Parts: sequence; structure tokens; C-alpha cells
Amino acid sequence: MTLLFTDDDVAAQLDGPTAIGAIRAALLAAHDGRLVAPPRASAALRGGRLVTTAGQLIDQWYGFRSYDTFGHPETEQMVVLHDARSGRIRAIAVGEEIGSRRTGALGGVAVDVLARPDAATLGVIGAGGQAWTQVWAAAVVRPLREVTVYCRTPARRAAFAARVRAELGVPARAVDSAEAAVRGRDVVVLATNSPTPVVSAADLDPGTHVNLVGFKQHGRSEFGPDLLDRADVMVTDSMTQAVSYQPPMLAARAPYLDHLRDLGAVLAGAVPGRTDSRQVTLFCSVGLAGTEVFLLDTMARAAVARG
Repeated sequence: MTLLFTDDDVAAQLDGPTAIGAIRAALLAAHDGRLVAPPRASAALRGGRLVTTAGQLIDQWYGFRSYDTFGHPETEQMVVLHDARSGRIRAIAVGEEIGSRRTGALGGVAVDVLARPDAATLGVIGAGGQAWTQVWAAAVVRPLREVTVYCRTPARRAAFAARVRAELGVPARAVDSAEAAVRGRDVVVLATNSPTPVVSAADLDPGTHVNLVGFKQHGRSEFGPDLLDRADVMVTDSMTQAVSYQPPMLAARAPYLDHLRDLGAVLAGAVPGRTDSRQVTLFCSVGLAGTEVFLLDTMARAAVARG
């Protein structure tokens, strides 16, 4: 029987430690060559595109996520998990939650691997779903002492701070500028839909780790080259996807590409990550293909075990 998961199911069953553990395993599997993760593909349709990301855990499963760019307010994504031996569909997830938690968990692994061990303060620019899951995941891997948040709408940033306090039990406050959100923070998250830079590299303290979640392409980016120039370590979750963007991803162009490292390789100890407490580290989140399916497989196996 095919299992069906809704957003409510995902929210109830896929907690932070479980999601981060699964994504950690996915990154290592990709590094080892066991997770086949090609760049995303899209089909141009009238008024938008249909986008697919596919993945395969060799000899175990294969599957995909599909979503569109039509901009409908209630558009849903779908993740489908096939059994590798029979081809049957083991599980389907419909909604936004599994994708958001996937992206958050990738950010959580990056914070765990790259942020200073004593990191305890986080500044976030953006107050949407992607910003939320970044903070949700960071709180799993570091004992956060305070969160500061900025977005352009005062009511939304106040509501975000209130949610952090209520659901994560972490002191949080809304601030009146992007600079105030990030200055003096150990970890910074940029999770906006801004096509122009929202923060200056000069606003970051030495030793800061930054997760970059929003636009990151040439001509459309929430950060500027000054941030890349400031970085001592730059990491992404999928080199294959990073070099496939059109227009190109800023960090995947000269002179930065030669310095861009793979998060799975850092996690496996094959290449170094942070080596000094004063280094500025960047994680360019691009969405390793197959990771939503990895999470769906985790949920499906847990559901079968529960009976």
C-alpha cells in the first residue's frame, strides 16, 4: 500500500534531530557516490515552468520532487518515493513542509559543521517559511542564547520573534535594520526573496558563519561579491547543482569556484572546513537533489515500523 503524507503529517512526524540526521546521511551518501543526485530539470510551459529534482539511493530507492513556478497562492509540491527492486510507489508527500524542512536541515548540518563550537547567537534576515526552518534546525545543533530577526514588515518580524520564543524556547527580538540583525552574531541566515544584496560583508564580525538560502545568481542575489571576498571558507551542498545555474551562481564563477567546497566532503573529513575561530564561513544552499526523497524514505520506514 502506498503511504500518503500531508503537511500536518510531516510537521508531526519529522522533528529536527530526525531531519538533520537523515540529511547528514544523504550528504555522506552523495559524497560516497551512493546517492545519485543530478541537477534539477525544468520544462517551460505557458506562464511558468514545471521543475523536477530526482534522486536515487543505489539498490534501495529512487524518486523525485516536482513543483511549478506559476505563482499560484495554493500551489503544492509533490515528493514520490519508488522502491528500487519492484518500482512500486512506496510513499507520496504532498505540500510544502517536507521541502522546507529539507532546506532547514541542510542549513542545520552546515551550521553544525562550519559554525564555531561555541556559537550561541543567530541573526536572520527574512521572516518566511525558509527563514523559520533555518532557525528551527540551528537550534538543534547549537544551544542558541538569542535570535534577532529583520524583515521589511514590522508585524512579520515581530510575529517571527514571538514564534521563536514560543516554539523553540529561545529568546528572540525583532530589530529595525538588517545591520542590527547580523552585527555581533555568531551565525547569520539570509533567507529572503530579494534580488539585491540585503547585507554588507562589513557588518559581519570575524568568526561568523553565514547560511545563504535565497537568490544567489549573477544579476539576482541577496548578497554581493563583497561577502564572497570576505569569506575564508565557502561550501555548497551540491557542486553539480551549483555549476548548473543559468544565470550562473555567483560563488560558482571565477575567481570563487576554485575555492568552493562540497559540504558532504567536509562532513566526511575529505576536505577541511573551518580551521580557525576567526574565519568567516559561508554555506551556499542549492538543494542537493534526492534529499526530499531521503526524508520521505525516513518517514515511510518509521511508519511501517510503527505498524
